[in-house]
Amino acid sequence: MEGEINMNVEKEVEKIKERNKRVELDKCWETSLTRRVCIMILTYVIVVIYSYLIKKYDNIFLSSLVPVIGFTLSNLSLKYIRKIWEKSCIK
Repeated sequence: MEGEINMNVEKEVEKIKERNKRVELDKCWETSLTRRVCIMILTYVIVVIYSYLIKKYDNIFLSSLVPVIGFTLSNLSLKYIRKIWEKSCIK
């Protein structure tokens, strides 16, 4: 009985350690220069492309979509960049 309790406690401690590793990696990613630079570059590229496509139109609603689309697409593409970053960070 006592051995079973010790095993459960050890499993719980290991789960907590794994969670802490993930949280630390998340914090490191959120503050990383890589993430910031990628957001800036991707947002800029998207804004340039979008602006080129709508240059014929003078519509405030179309212009207002620029930051929304840029931010959304930047964040969607960051998943792949983060995977690469994590591999280099873990080594």
